[in-house]
Amino acid sequence: MPSKTFVPAFKAKVGEWNYYLALMSYAQVAREINFAFELGVNKDLGSMIQRGIGVRTEDITKYLLTNERRFLGSLIVAAWGGDPEYIPLRMAESEEQGMLDGVDREFGVLTFDGTHQFFALDGQHRLRAIKDACKQNPALGSEDIGVIIVPHSDSIEGRQITRRLFTNINRNAVKTTVQENIALDEDDGFAILTRRLLDEHPFIGDDGVVQVFSKKGDEGELKLATRQVNVGLSAWTTIGVLYDLLKTLGWDLDGTMHKLTERATDEVLDTSYKTLTSRVEELLEASGNLAARYKSATSGKELRAPKGLESSGHAFMRPVVQIQVARAVRAVVSQGLLTWDEALAKLKTLDWTISSPPFSAVWQLTPGARAQGKMATGKDATDLLFALLVVHLAPTSKAQVDRAIASYRSVKGGKYPIAKETLQGGIVMPPATPPAVATVQDDVDVSEVAGESEDEVAVP
Repeated sequence: MPSKTFVPAFKAKVGEWNYYLALMSYAQVAREINFAFELGVNKDLGSMIQRGIGVRTEDITKYLLTNERRFLGSLIVAAWGGDPEYIPLRMAESEEQGMLDGVDREFGVLTFDGTHQFFALDGQHRLRAIKDACKQNPALGSEDIGVIIVPHSDSIEGRQITRRLFTNINRNAVKTTVQENIALDEDDGFAILTRRLLDEHPFIGDDGVVQVFSKKGDEGELKLATRQVNVGLSAWTTIGVLYDLLKTLGWDLDGTMHKLTERATDEVLDTSYKTLTSRVEELLEASGNLAARYKSATSGKELRAPKGLESSGHAFMRPVVQIQVARAVRAVVSQGLLTWDEALAKLKTLDWTISSPPFSAVWQLTPGARAQGKMATGKDATDLLFALLVVHLAPTSKAQVDRAIASYRSVKGGKYPIAKETLQGGIVMPPATPPAVATVQDDVDVSEVAGESEDEVAVP
């Protein structure tokens, strides 16, 4: 039978939350409170209930060990498994009548007996520092810290509430990163559907297809992947790029999907999931039959950049290409230049080798070794790729084709391999009245010279 730990606490309530204000020693905190917990079905996202723990903890640990005036603010802790055992107490009457009236309201003792799991919602760096400092100097274990304990239930709704509390706490205090919000946000519909795809989709949900973390440490250090696949990994893309793809491909979804701080209804989320799943699958097929090629390849890494033959790698294994392809398709479809099916049919005609046009816009050959090279991912290169993709899909004028080819010559220093007459043969006339679509960030007018790149897309 597990041993029990008793701590004094006040029971409190604010809004819809019942919680406890407890006093715990550093030793109790180090023993009872943890970092990661399997919050969701996907093991990677589940462990992101905690913020990434970085080198900043070393400074806090040193502060606890060396500063006589040390002080740490309260931790906010989730109690997984519902309300912990709480025994209310009443203080003995003092000689001075009425002095304790109301003071002992909802005062009692919390019991830690192993039936609950406790993990930090706020104060992960402090918690890591307390654990490390107590190992180096056990005498610190007798010092005290305030702990706010919030009960949570083990259910789908309970997990949503936990994630929402986590993001609310950190959004209103230390700003969470975009990637942390993708992993945890319960209001942003595209973040919710990104996690759902990782949990449910037969290809995207496979281990290793989407890189969730760029760093995992033995001591709880976690860092979510942004928009760059780490060298040496076989991932198709990253969680950050997957989120961007869904937002880009969801231009015409229900307007509530674009209100990132107001959760859409379950019906809207389900409908949007079906639409986006279909579009992602069709885009993967049209983009060099990527999913099938990935599954049949020896490894995703070899598909992306075969050793010694990097120039023959699959273009849609590169996040920067994925983003620009999605933007170009959305641009021509949302403006009524092509239907979705027509745009995908055009994509299928492209050579999806990274060194072939139009993808050569972001590929830099290694001098003297034409089978090798590296990604060129500056803004000029990504803008160029977008402009070339648009004129391959649905140019609206000869002048637009001429500008894209001139941009290629300016950026790459050479002649574009495809004749302008060939591209001009695909000119389409814009509709008299463009279709009405939901207003989303990064709307693009394809008649412009090159279009605008999204932030943080210039990655290999």
